[in-house]
Amino acid sequence: MNRIAFSIGEPSGIGPEVVLKSLNSEPLLERCTPVIYAAPEFVLQQAKAFGVDTDLIHVSTDIYDLVKGQINVLDVWNDTSGIPSGKPSPESGLKAFQSLEKAFSDVRLGKMKALITAPIDKKNIQQKGFSFPGHTEYLAAGTDTADYLMLLVSGALRVGVVTGHIPLKSVADALNTSDILKKVKVLHESLKNDFGITNPKIALLGLNPHAGDGGLLGEEEQTVIQPAIDQANALGINAFGPFPADGFFGSSRFKDYDGILGMYHDQGLIPFKAASFGTGVNFTAGLPIIRCSPDHGTAYDIAGKGLADERSMHEAIEMALAIVAKRRS
Repeated sequence: MNRIAFSIGEPSGIGPEVVLKSLNSEPLLERCTPVIYAAPEFVLQQAKAFGVDTDLIHVSTDIYDLVKGQINVLDVWNDTSGIPSGKPSPESGLKAFQSLEKAFSDVRLGKMKALITAPIDKKNIQQKGFSFPGHTEYLAAGTDTADYLMLLVSGALRVGVVTGHIPLKSVADALNTSDILKKVKVLHESLKNDFGITNPKIALLGLNPHAGDGGLLGEEEQTVIQPAIDQANALGINAFGPFPADGFFGSSRFKDYDGILGMYHDQGLIPFKAASFGTGVNFTAGLPIIRCSPDHGTAYDIAGKGLADERSMHEAIEMALAIVAKRRS
């Protein structure tokens, strides 16, 4: 049975709600053994609040006490104090980190087949042990992975970005041909090994408006991005571009490619979320472990109100199980 680890995310956000609502399905529980890293009292309270069948919840003392067909909860907080919804605090940030740290450790040790991460508050979780811009960088550092890629996936739409969580004003200086080529290689290998695409086609977006307009609006397309495409082609990778981002998505040309590589965060994520918000999955390509996450944040404004849409979390679970099967084969 596939054991899947769930870090609870920021506990005052919608993470607990979307995790529990996604797992409130006996057919899904027949296909995997989910393990939530949190406090049993907290999980049971959240389950009651959101109409999740508490009879499906089993409190485990360790990973050798897991029960198939139920939602297992491992206590990693060692306290029962309440956490108000929608009100992040140093305490809730610490608990988010404790959940992530233990879940990640068990996945890294091979005790779990995959890691599903609920949304964290990137600022509130900052502390000793976590001084990273987000999950992606933390997991890469913890697995000694130099080359990795944040990949947003919804159906056949797969969008990655070269630069991730950095200020927009720093993007141009951060781009170089070597790093772009590394991201292309990671995307290429993931499309083959994780998604089963034998000979994937990858599109690269330009950095500047109109992809630089022949150098009139910027030269990065000619001096930085095109050389990476040429080097990728020389390695047998089907890389194309650089394409003007607006026309590429506006004309639906993106449908002709198996993977898309943007140059910066919002260039890739805005069109992705416009096309698939609520069903997208954040997958970290290049890691030795399998990590998936929903494509949304903590949504403090609706936390605790039972209004959170769990579809993205459900898709993250389904993708994790599919990739587990793909890597196994």
